[in-house]
Amino acid sequence: MTNKALWDSSKSMRSMEPTVGCSPTVPEPELYRSVQAVLPRETDNQQPSDCFNKGMLRWTLHKKVQNNPSNSLSLVWVLIKELEKAERWDSRKCIIPLLHTLMYAIIQTAYIPDELYKRVYDFCKRLLTYPHPYCTVGLSYTRQIKTERANPGLMYQRMLTAEQRLKNERYPFQERVFVLADPEVFSGSLGEVLAGDIEASASGGPLCPLDHMRSVVQHSIQAVLGAEQCHGQKLAQALKDMGQNIEPYFQEVLATLEQSAEEGGRGEGRALRSRLQQLYSEIVADTDSEPLSSGPLCDCPLPNPEMSFHLWTEDLDIWRELARWFRSSSMSEQFCLSQEQEDFELGESPGDLMPSDVARFSVMSNDSGIERDLPPSADLSLLSSLDTSSMSASWEQCKSEQDASKLSRRGGIKMKPSVKDSMVLMQNTLEDNASLAVAGGNGGRGGRRGATLQRRAGSNAMQNPFPKQQKHFTARIVAIGDDRVLGRLAKAYFFFKKREARRLFLTMKVNLQFYYIPVCRATTPFSPIKVNPCALGSYLSMVDPWYNSNIRSLGCMIPKLADMQQANPGRSKDPFVSDVISYYVRTGQQPVYFTIYFVKITFTSGTKEPAEEVFLTHLEMAFPEFRQIAASIKDKQKRSSGEACGAVVSMNYRKVTLSGRDIDKGISVRTSGAQISAIPSNETEDLNCLTLTLNEYPTKTKNNFVESKIRTNNIKIRSLESRSFTVTLDKDCRRTYRDVQSIEISPCLDPGYCVQKTMRSKFKLGEDKDAGLSKYMNKGLPLPINTFAGIIT
Repeated sequence: MTNKALWDSSKSMRSMEPTVGCSPTVPEPELYRSVQAVLPRETDNQQPSDCFNKGMLRWTLHKKVQNNPSNSLSLVWVLIKELEKAERWDSRKCIIPLLHTLMYAIIQTAYIPDELYKRVYDFCKRLLTYPHPYCTVGLSYTRQIKTERANPGLMYQRMLTAEQRLKNERYPFQERVFVLADPEVFSGSLGEVLAGDIEASASGGPLCPLDHMRSVVQHSIQAVLGAEQCHGQKLAQALKDMGQNIEPYFQEVLATLEQSAEEGGRGEGRALRSRLQQLYSEIVADTDSEPLSSGPLCDCPLPNPEMSFHLWTEDLDIWRELARWFRSSSMSEQFCLSQEQEDFELGESPGDLMPSDVARFSVMSNDSGIERDLPPSADLSLLSSLDTSSMSASWEQCKSEQDASKLSRRGGIKMKPSVKDSMVLMQNTLEDNASLAVAGGNGGRGGRRGATLQRRAGSNAMQNPFPKQQKHFTARIVAIGDDRVLGRLAKAYFFFKKREARRLFLTMKVNLQFYYIPVCRATTPFSPIKVNPCALGSYLSMVDPWYNSNIRSLGCMIPKLADMQQANPGRSKDPFVSDVISYYVRTGQQPVYFTIYFVKITFTSGTKEPAEEVFLTHLEMAFPEFRQIAASIKDKQKRSSGEACGAVVSMNYRKVTLSGRDIDKGISVRTSGAQISAIPSNETEDLNCLTLTLNEYPTKTKNNFVESKIRTNNIKIRSLESRSFTVTLDKDCRRTYRDVQSIEISPCLDPGYCVQKTMRSKFKLGEDKDAGLSKYMNKGLPLPINTFAGIIT
């Protein structure tokens, strides 16, 4: 009942207010019970309902302490005690959830004593001796706490300044969250609830840039001075009465903290404290003649970042949305582009590049381009100002004519990248994949494969010899839906990388971060699901318990929100989903890498060009005429070899092994179809490769034995009969190919690596052997999905 009351509460404080209306003080034992309730347990997988409630309980916990500084400080004390207890008891499963909750509370706490900072810093530093991923998360938070201890309030200031795009001269970083929802899942009430939740978060109160500036000034002064030297209520009222005059103080506070951070906290913060004390005196003295005194502090809730909601239809080009955001950004005046320049830099839309059979038509010109060849009656002035309408008409006529006299070509003009662009692409590839290459080995002797079958996760900052260059813009792309939306994301990402290799634009300026929230359509008992529609989400929930508690639970909570909204349309909207998304994008910084696979599809028709596609999670091949027959036979417990049905196909593949000694094999088998999965269904099969499973049971013939599961990364399947089969990618019926004769699957190559290899082959420096910087580059193109911990083994 308590959770329901908090759920329906609409008292969400979205702006800085004096503590007169703050939430009541929560006793420390109640905070302790709330923290214990949200921690993941071993029984979460056996009782999914308990796990789904933990996400709401975590949200409720932060709401309890959001509007009262004493509650926030009490929560920090409770969390550090629980972390130290988990360390003593070696309860590692609770460390990362407690640590994320602690850091999220520290950012929003009005004032933290130095002794508490030291205690948190010492704990994070001890995590550096732990195995991955604890050491990676510990290293990230150790650096943040060290900087925050020397410059209290810096994390809050930087986060709010970047997320709300506040104009300043000292911290040019900006962020934005793009929420992409699959229209096949979010149709009707689900889409309305999600869009309304995000809109309620964006319009949750009369907030403007001046309100955010007041919050930064209030929080920074309180974090440095504390309750003994700062009266929070007087400061809040003085800032509120300033109006437009707050901006100079905001710029001064931001510059003071940034300068202190650049100096590395020398002087034990005396200069920082002195300057903020002076600013505090000026602010309060302007509106209050009473002598300065100490008093209670005011809490400054951290607003959600700027979000934009998009239904990912066929017409949406996410990369153009990123370019428009970049173009309209307050800090990009020096990079400002006109619409024509943007169209040139971005080139064609990915939708124009994806179909391999799209033809482009050229117009045959009879004009030599030489003035003396013009007829004597021609007027140069008229020729120089061509009639636009006539050009458009002739172009439409050219497109409408379907005859052999047209000139056509596939794809488009392949522009040769400049040396500068090639070096930028190579540097970007090194930054993203150097740690993967170091961890995976550099290949080698005895026919062994260079990389292991262990899936990569985490930033590996301690092992990466090429530190990532900071970019001023960060786009956080949150995909919501089932595996189909991830397939579209992988496809868009692949063609984006190809387009950037051809014409560099966003790579140099925008840092891309990907997030995923698994939500699938509700099913009825009469429509059983053959395969898991959210296989990748289930995998992330399996390897990261905190992801399971907070993010997977949204798949259950969003339909409940839709039912509540339909039952009570007049109920005030409290942005729950956007709050969870904000928590996810702020604390989920450990990526899990998923290989994008390239597939070449050849059709039975000799006149139809082969299609080039990519998939991320799943590929299904099937012979439609044998689908029902195979299902009836498969239901039998026993069957003879004569009961095998289907068409004969040949499969040539490279069998991968844990030892790295891959084996090339070739077999022929009669089958009605096969399932090729890139996502393991359990921890024992967690290998970074493809798993092919035939629709039939394993059969033994005179010449070969067909394994029940074939693990490979490279495979070619071809129909040996006159029958064709269908191919469906990522369980998406919109990406189904028919009349297919053969498919060839291999991991996608990174365009940055391809550029470097092309440059080496140009100078004949050894095409087949990686040398120099190439040995640090990962050949494949993985899609990194951010989680809270990466992979916990």
